[in-house]
Amino acid sequence: MTPLGYRRLILTRHAKSAWDDPTLADHDRPLNARGRRSALALGDWLASRDYEPEEVLCSSALRTRETWEAVASAILETRPLIRMEPGLYHASPEKMLTILRSASHQTVMMLGHNPGIAAFAAMLPARVPLEPEFRRYPTAATLVVDFQIDNWSEVAPGQGSVMDFVRLAGR
Repeated sequence: MTPLGYRRLILTRHAKSAWDDPTLADHDRPLNARGRRSALALGDWLASRDYEPEEVLCSSALRTRETWEAVASAILETRPLIRMEPGLYHASPEKMLTILRSASHQTVMMLGHNPGIAAFAAMLPARVPLEPEFRRYPTAATLVVDFQIDNWSEVAPGQGSVMDFVRLAGR
């Protein structure tokens, strides 16, 4: 839980998706086995650090929805408000910022796609993590960033403080 006057964003790229059915539309691709394991590990990681979202803004794509479902299956104490956001599917950083500004809870998790999520993650903090994989933002990568604001409508690029960054794509 974040103190009053703060907002916390948990920014997650979907876990690894399956490519074994070339007839599926991109929007309808599920997670593969490695992606499911990574998403479960991400849920455990979030719970172990008490990074529990109160609100989830999730792309409507199947792989982001399945990523959230696996994360949520970890032992989380809160049951967040879930908002499926079609606008997050391959969204630009500007579109992601607009959607984030509509959030209503203190701790928000946003699940999306590259290349937009990598650019969005890079524009939010005052200083980006030194982790070499940060700019690439691989599947299941997650940034936790805090903002000293009272309302999400006040969020702006370059004002966040990085609390954590993890990449679980190889699990």
